[in-house]
Amino acid sequence: MPMLKLSIVQPEGNNFVLATYIDQAMELAVYEIIEDDKLYWGEIPGLQGVWARHATLEGCRRELREALSDWIALRLRLGLHIPIIAGIDLNQILASV
Repeated sequence: MPMLKLSIVQPEGNNFVLATYIDQAMELAVYEIIEDDKLYWGEIPGLQGVWARHATLEGCRRELREALSDWIALRLRLGLHIPIIAGIDLNQILASV
């Protein structure tokens, strides 16, 4: 089965839907400091398995964005449901491609 290119998602105004989805998901992220390890932990509630940890908050944000991108790509490849965020339904958009 050929890999879907994430760049095929239709544009919405000046923004691409996928980029907007990722930005909106990142707005939902929660972070905490793990005192014992002196690491930052980040996750996106509602997106099971999307988490990251890093020595700095900015590093944690970068790692979390990468984890989210990989999570979306895997779910698309496996045909698994992707939760709707901020009214953006990647499942419906990709079904029409």
